[in-house]
Amino acid sequence: MQGKVALEEHVGIEETASNFGTPFPDSVWQELKSRLVDVQDRRLKLMDRYGIEIMLLSLNAPAVQGIADPTQAAEVARKANEFMADNVRKRPDRFQALAALPMQDPERAARELERCVKELGFCGAMVNGFSQVRDADTTVYYDLPQYRPFWAEVERLDVPFYLHPRNPLPRDAKIYDGHPWLLGPVWAFGQETAVHALRLIGSGLFDAHPRLQIVLGHLGENLPYGLWRVDNANAWVPQRSNYPAKRPIRDYFRENFHVTTSGNFHTPSLIAAMAELGADRIMFAADWPFEDIDRAADWFDNCPISENDRIKIGRINALRLFKLGSKGESA
Repeated sequence: MQGKVALEEHVGIEETASNFGTPFPDSVWQELKSRLVDVQDRRLKLMDRYGIEIMLLSLNAPAVQGIADPTQAAEVARKANEFMADNVRKRPDRFQALAALPMQDPERAARELERCVKELGFCGAMVNGFSQVRDADTTVYYDLPQYRPFWAEVERLDVPFYLHPRNPLPRDAKIYDGHPWLLGPVWAFGQETAVHALRLIGSGLFDAHPRLQIVLGHLGENLPYGLWRVDNANAWVPQRSNYPAKRPIRDYFRENFHVTTSGNFHTPSLIAAMAELGADRIMFAADWPFEDIDRAADWFDNCPISENDRIKIGRINALRLFKLGSKGESA
């Protein structure tokens, strides 16, 4: 399929393109780092070869979220956003960007998002999971009350928020002791992000801000396949579902969430996500440089779904959600 829009495609700057918090040996990381810092050469050639018209640039993980000092986190986020904006200016017909945000300070994060959207023309934000705040052993999640003004600003700006994975901190990862192969995209990424998403839903966030739209990668971090059980288990035991949200969890997921195919090129999983969410809430992504563009595109272009759904998932849904029709030259 020509004209695809790819949504979870990472870049790095010197401060973030280092092998911290990443489950890769150094020999592999050197290749990944070379992919991260390149935007206008190898990446663009691969886009041309595999039918990707537009790529949304986003900062690699955990990056800003792993910087405990709020001031330093804000400085790195701003530098990364300027780097992405510069690359978008060079080829606005091929690249757009998702803002990196210093979530260690909700007020600063809101101001940086507004700057990126209003001044730099970004079409949303991508945040790499929980943030470490002032102490490297902290984990701060965004369902907490201090983040409500931030979410109000996201809703006001009317842009999507992409919640991307990161590994749990070592103190919270005892279940993986002796089994480091389960960390990262193999398993821990998805579980960490799924719980974060469920916290957001259960907190009542979407009752307060019903127009918020959250994007999850990897076909939903396993959530589309578990939502029925979440609600069923809560429904039949009295007083079990005492979360603040007013409705079943599944309702919010269907109204306030979208998923992408990043790093999950498996046809049965895609079809199951389509059955749960509908084709209008699924979008194409590769997860470059951590997955290969050719593998993502070849699978998607040939998976046995209708051509109407392929065009929706590959292009139309992203153009609509991220309002890409008014950006660039060819969207």
